[in-house]
Amino acid sequence: MSLIARSLQLFFIDGRPDGMLTAEVFNWTGHVLRIPRTQLKAGLDRTEAKFIGVYVLIGEQNGTPLAYVGEAEDMASRLRNHAATKDWWDTAILITTSTNNLHKAHVRHLEARLVQVADDVAAMPLENGNQPSGSSLSEADSANMESFLDTLMMVLPAIRVDNFLSKKRVEDPKSEVELATVGIFELKVKKLGLAARAHVTDGEVVVLKGSEFKFDPLHDNRTTAVDIARTRLVHNLLETGVVEQSDDRGVFIQDYAFASPSGASDFITGYSSNGRLLWRLVGTNQTYAAWEAAQLAEGTQ
Repeated sequence: MSLIARSLQLFFIDGRPDGMLTAEVFNWTGHVLRIPRTQLKAGLDRTEAKFIGVYVLIGEQNGTPLAYVGEAEDMASRLRNHAATKDWWDTAILITTSTNNLHKAHVRHLEARLVQVADDVAAMPLENGNQPSGSSLSEADSANMESFLDTLMMVLPAIRVDNFLSKKRVEDPKSEVELATVGIFELKVKKLGLAARAHVTDGEVVVLKGSEFKFDPLHDNRTTAVDIARTRLVHNLLETGVVEQSDDRGVFIQDYAFASPSGASDFITGYSSNGRLLWRLVGTNQTYAAWEAAQLAEGTQ
């Protein structure tokens, strides 16, 4: 899939990176407002908070991340109710248009699609009890809402909302010969008998189907933040069918993207590692770090 470059405008309302902000994209009608709960009154006093739209609540309950997706004709009124009845959330994301031209069927469609995407990604549990029914839209309106959603899926991760960001990747149709021209990296953990392969594409390290990883989510029974995050990721990937357990190890049954070589190697080995040294180019045994240095040197010639 070819991606189109877009320009995202973030406005930090109070000048703080972790405070209230708005997000808009050139030539997109959408408008996103992020409100920390500590600034809820000021946020709900804003004009766009009173528009019809979809909202996402994000927080934790009993130490576990949790989110809720809803829709309302007056989001400010609905969030005041949630503030009184739900005490677990600490951030609200309000999604509407700058001209308030959505209608009830539009937002019900968006709500249903956001819940569907969040369930599929499984990055964070939803408090929503059931899948919303959505609404019946004309073919044209449905296409418009899907286009709206496509842009929204770019905006949300940019403001640190990753609930809807999938790291699953469609299996690369390239042959082994074609992949060799862009570089296949291999990681082997001899003491565990594990082997994994990956390639770099679009700025991501994509671990390939068939790769193995240490199944035990915790290493040496530690319970650090890194261990806990890996435990959650292993659980999510099992739930969504990206990996499966095979005897004493896990196996990727679908390509999956990591943000860095070390992020991928940490997951595979089960401990903190330097992926730039562990991943090696198939055919040359060159480390990822050496391969990267060679790529950079080519650019200076």
